[in-house]
Formats: sequence, structure tokens, C-alpha cells
Amino acid sequence: MSELPPGWAIAKISDITAYLSRGKQPKYISYSNLPVINQRAIRWFGIQNEYLKYVDPIQFDQWEPERFIQDGDILWNSTGTGTLGRACLVKSQDLEPPKVVDSHVTIVRPNQAAVDPRFLFSWVQSSEVQENIASLATGATNQIELSRAAIASMRIPIAPLKEQKEIADKLDSLLARVNACRDRLDRIPLILKRFRQAVIAIATSGQLTKDWRNGEDVNSWLYERAEDVCEKVQNGGTPKEGFINQPGVPFLKVYNIVDQKIDFEYRPQFVSELIHKSTLAKSCTKPGDVLMNIVGPPLGKVAIVPNLFSEWNINQAITLFRPSERVTTGWLYHFLCSGNSVAEIIHETRGSAGQRNISLSQCRNFLFPVPPIEEQHEIVCRVETLFDYAERLELRYQNALRQVEQITSTLLSKAFCGELVLQDPDDEPAMILLERIRAEQIAKPKRVVVNRKPKMPKMTKESIKEVIRQLPSETFSFDELREKISGDYDSFKDIFFTLLSESEPSIIQVFDQKAEAIHFIRENK
Repeated sequence: MSELPPGWAIAKISDITAYLSRGKQPKYISYSNLPVINQRAIRWFGIQNEYLKYVDPIQFDQWEPERFIQDGDILWNSTGTGTLGRACLVKSQDLEPPKVVDSHVTIVRPNQAAVDPRFLFSWVQSSEVQENIASLATGATNQIELSRAAIASMRIPIAPLKEQKEIADKLDSLLARVNACRDRLDRIPLILKRFRQAVIAIATSGQLTKDWRNGEDVNSWLYERAEDVCEKVQNGGTPKEGFINQPGVPFLKVYNIVDQKIDFEYRPQFVSELIHKSTLAKSCTKPGDVLMNIVGPPLGKVAIVPNLFSEWNINQAITLFRPSERVTTGWLYHFLCSGNSVAEIIHETRGSAGQRNISLSQCRNFLFPVPPIEEQHEIVCRVETLFDYAERLELRYQNALRQVEQITSTLLSKAFCGELVLQDPDDEPAMILLERIRAEQIAKPKRVVVNRKPKMPKMTKESIKEVIRQLPSETFSFDELREKISGDYDSFKDIFFTLLSESEPSIIQVFDQKAEAIHFIRENK
């Protein structure tokens, strides 16, 4: 920002936070009433509870009260790819049950005497901050990290506190309307998907061309086995000889069928001309053939082979349906896209571990409706016209979505340029506010942290034995010993149970029937 609005000031994050810390990496269990927030659980709209993990309550007892999230905290993803920089604002409803964050998340706790949490959270969301995160992050390509020091040193434009609240209120109001618009737009892909499904359904049932038949029903349509009406129905195989670099014959796998089209740019593979014409000759594939995957889930991926190459080949998870004089490519494609053939035999599919397989014989026995060839052409023409209309709507949707995203970016930019609300000259300038808070922090007595746990340079069997010998009682619980030990919980637990399993143990385990609990007894040797 080249020039600050009147009354504004620049501050570092460390100047306006009451607490700034990364979480710890806990030992997870399947479930408890003590959740830990990880990076997957953090979404811009809040905490997504289904991604929470859980820890043993004993670990919570070891954490300072400051580590539990509070109302107004900003939880900021600090590691990973794809989620780095994503954040959420903690609200009062998020506090029950109490929660902490793991080591991939940083708690940014605003000093609310200096900054409104909503104002700070809006700044985190701004495109300027998000675009700069990649340059602030450090670490390997596959595990980049936004360090605590990097966050602490970030510089933020601070408005007078009263103006911050006005900006936050204004953004809440405007962004609520933007989000409502986005929610309505987000329904469009599902509507278009259902529209396409409906077009295919009425096309393959004959309803789409009822007027073309002058109102006649579809009794004239014949139903025949795929093997009888297609020129060829055949699945592929895997070349034992392996694959070669181009030039060669392109070889298709299920992953090359994307959005009901062939995508050969993704992981293209080729087989030699010799293999194509010998061991794989049966599955020679030509432009205009219709392909369908027969191994899933999901089943029902369909595509028309394009004319990028004069011949192709396919693997065993794909079946080709070659049109004949009686069925066109377009008709075969749209009928297979309808899913009717798969739906009729889905209960007969076989497989294991959640996999479903359709056999070649089942494919050859598919019953295909066979309208007159002229009507097939008319159906395909009408379907493609309606699909073209849907594609134009989808382009308009994408353009509208980009505009909505741009509105959000523009609103946040205006907010931090001082253009969203009017400045009040009577407001206390942010610089004076920050100086007063700094003075209060300097005058505030430093909190003395008393560590009652003995400090040990390294946790070993001997160091733990020494702590055991210093316990006031020969009988003790696991928790009582843990309170005296500094260091990693997992390391402590492993060493402790190693001591129990020694041939001449220094401690023995007993069950106290009266207390209904396990205790340990020190062996005085």
C-alpha cells in the first residue's frame, strides 16, 4: 500500500496478537470427547467437524490453557500443499467441546484491544496476502511451510478500532450477499447435469423425436443383442511385451476416458505395430468406435474414439462397440451414456473388494433399441443441439462465478485501502492505539513460567529410573510419574514399558482391587 488512509498505521502481526503459536503433534486414538483440529478440518466458512481427529485425554492435561482455541482466534493452515494459507475464524459455537490444533496449524489470537478479529480474518482472506504466502513459505516442494516467524513478521494496515468494526460489519453484510449469490450459482452444475441426463433419457426412450414420427409410439423400434447389431463387440488385453515410446499405436486405459471423452494427453502409452497386429489384433480400435469401461467403480464411462490416429488399441478393462450399417456411432454413444444397459445387469456384476466387473459376454448380450437409421441421425442431431445449449449455459455460469470471486477480491481490497467506509476524524488514530498497547505490554509484569518437571538433557531408562527413585512413595500411578517427566510422551511410554519387561524389573505392576486401578511399585534395590 503506497499511501495509508487518514488515521491508519502499519503494524506487524506480532504487535496486535495476544498469542501466536503452532499446535503440537498429538498421539491420535479412534475417538474421544477431546478433538484436535487439523488442516483438513479448516475451511474458510469455519471448522468442518467430520475431519476432526481425537486424542487420549491424558495428553490434554499436559497442554497449557493458552493452547485451547478461544472465541475470535484465527486458525491458519501452515503446512502442506493446496491448503497452505487457508484459515477460519473461531466462533463461540466452536468451543464445545474444548479443542486444540495440531502442528500443521497456527493459532493467531488477536489482541482485541488493538484489532477486531473479523478485520484481521478479512485481511488473511485478501488476495494480496494469499498471493504472497508462496513467497513467505519455506520448505521442500512437497511440504512447504508457513513458519510462526513469517506470520509474526507480516505487516498489516490497521484502521482505528471503531473504523475496523465498521469495516467488519460492512464486509459481513456485503459478503453475505455475495455468498448467497455464490450458493445459487453452485446449484447450476447439478441442474445442468440433470438436464443432460433428462435429454439422454427422453432421447433413448423415443420421446425426443415423437413429433418427428408424427406422434407414433416406438413400437417400430427393434431390440437386439449388441453382438447382433454391432459390427464388433470386444474388450482388450495387456501387452506382455510392455510399452514403447512414440511412434507406435496409441493404447487406451480407463483413465483416458474423462468426462465421456478421450483424453490421451494424460499418461499416453503406445504399443509396437507388431504387437498391435499380432497378440492385440482382436482389440484393434478405430475412430468412431464407442468405448465403455467394464471394470469399476465407477462403471459407465463412455467415449467415442477420435480420429487423432488411424488405429488404436485398448486394455482389458475397456470394451469397444463398433457401429454397423444399422446403428450409428452417435446413437451407440448416447444409449451407452444413458446407463440403461449397465443398470439392467448391475446385480449380476462380479468382483471383489468393492470392485465391479462386467464380462465381455454380458456386453455382447446388451439389448440395444434400434430405431430406423434416419431417426437415429435425427435423435443425435437434437441431442447435440440441446447439449450445445447446455455448454453455452455452463460457460455463462463459469463467467458469472469468476465475476462473483472478483467482487469478493474487490471488496477486500477496498476495505484495506480505506474505501469501504468513511473515515471519522474524531476516531483515535491507529498509531496512538498501537503505541498505548506497546506501552501497556512493556509495563505489564512478565509471567514467570514455573516448570515443575525436572529437566533432563535426554530421556533414557536411567533418567526415568532416577525420577522413580525420587518419588515420595513406593507405590505410584502412571499419571503421577508422567507429571514428573519432561519430554516426548511416546518416548516416555516406550521406555517405561521396557522397564516393566526387564528380566529383573525395577518396577512391578499391580492391580489395586479397592481402587479398581493399576498401580506400580518401586523395587528398592
